[in-house]
Amino acid sequence: MKTTDFAKALASFLTVELPSVRNVSPNTILSYRDTFKQLLLFMDEQKGVKTERLQISDLTKDVITSFLYDIEIVKENSISTRNQRLAAVHALFRYIQTQEPGAIFQCQQVLSIPFKKQVKKAVRFLTEEEIERLLSAPDQNSKKGRRDMALLCLLYDSAARVQELADLRVKDIRLSTPVQVTLTGKGRKIRVVPLMEKTTVIIVNYLRENRLDQPGMEDQPLFRNSRGEKLTRQGVAYILSKYTEICHLTEMSPHRVRHSKAMHLTEADTNPFFIRDFLGHADIKTTGIYAKASVKMKKAALDKLNNSKQDPLPVQANDKNWNTDQNLMDWLNELGR
Repeated sequence: MKTTDFAKALASFLTVELPSVRNVSPNTILSYRDTFKQLLLFMDEQKGVKTERLQISDLTKDVITSFLYDIEIVKENSISTRNQRLAAVHALFRYIQTQEPGAIFQCQQVLSIPFKKQVKKAVRFLTEEEIERLLSAPDQNSKKGRRDMALLCLLYDSAARVQELADLRVKDIRLSTPVQVTLTGKGRKIRVVPLMEKTTVIIVNYLRENRLDQPGMEDQPLFRNSRGEKLTRQGVAYILSKYTEICHLTEMSPHRVRHSKAMHLTEADTNPFFIRDFLGHADIKTTGIYAKASVKMKKAALDKLNNSKQDPLPVQANDKNWNTDQNLMDWLNELGR
């Protein structure tokens, strides 16, 4: 059977354009792949067009709009998921219009499909007391409990995304001063994050207990399951959910732990540009959501305004906690020089 133009374009897009030309991460490629699997099923089941006969010309603006409607309304997915699928379709059609000049008009019509605006959810985070409870929940008398403590402490201390944590290898931890972890984030962007003293001690003991500090172990996964295999993002989420239940916390996720670290840094009056680099944000506006969401900072601002008539001096925060570790603040200050 003759290969269709869509099959040829899709194969080239997923196997050459994304990994080789754009250097897109494997996780992004998998996400795009899932979108097109759904699109192929939709064309077969809803439009009666078999995969082996699907042509670029079949994927009109109206067809793609129907596909997005099916995702959001029929299958009851969120607007965020709908927009994610549209982003993958847009990326493919941008590629097609460079390869098939005759399809430029059709591609531009598909590219004109807008993303839907969605209501921004309030940033949810744990208080410092809740974080302390969570990090203290694992049983330190068991090997698995000590692994879980190391994982949770590193998850919070580094503000890592769940996939970033799952992908860590032993060589990504530097134990010489300043102690730090190297994270590979979205778009394969690498950032280096300092670790506080408490976390460092826990990680050092974890490496030693599991003989991961020995020569030749540098490329081994940092966190493994009971079968000795690399923990997946689902495995990390499962471990977190287990201790979430023990601590009676609700609506918990690895990303909420990341939000918590960002909020605690923000409330410690850390320079937002340092926080942006710490989190691996591309835009400082993304980092700004934490200042907007902090009730503590809003109250401090109001108190400062109310007191300004009597006392022109700025309000000083005197509370010391786990999140104002001096090593961290020194590292951030040095980063800005």
